[in-house]
Amino acid sequence: MPFMIGRAPLRRTLNYLNAGKLVLKDKIKVFSVAYNIIGQNNAGAKDFVFWYLPQIQYKNPDVQVATLKNLTPTPFIKCYLEDGKQILVDIDNKSKEEILEHLLHTIGKSKDVLEAEAIAAEKKDNPANFGAGCERACMCEIYGQVPCSGVVTLPKVMRGKYKNAD
Repeated sequence: MPFMIGRAPLRRTLNYLNAGKLVLKDKIKVFSVAYNIIGQNNAGAKDFVFWYLPQIQYKNPDVQVATLKNLTPTPFIKCYLEDGKQILVDIDNKSKEEILEHLLHTIGKSKDVLEAEAIAAEKKDNPANFGAGCERACMCEIYGQVPCSGVVTLPKVMRGKYKNAD
């Protein structure tokens, strides 16, 4: 398998990408991380980019993710919102876990919101769904189906009562 070659090939597996915890809020359009490759104060930022950035990219397909290497003396994360505002997060001398927890609380969606979105995604507008809580209360409301027997009487050939009577 060619995707299992390189540094930490685990990062390219679907199970690993799905395990990401950070789902960004809808108003965030750009997520950028600036850090240096060398230096002790950048170790957490470097590990965060290596281990968690692929998960963030996978979980947030509509967000542009940028990494800026060796352009700043101290590492930081900057998020650009759709209304033009910016959120600046200082990640100097923090571990990758501390950075992730801070981002989960500040720019990540809460568990309640994620659960509500999962329920809404499951419910999809499928014409095969009918009953209480769905768009259609009865199967007869779908075009091409036999109407309700309470409204229109079925022909005798379609009723089991008259099948063997002939």
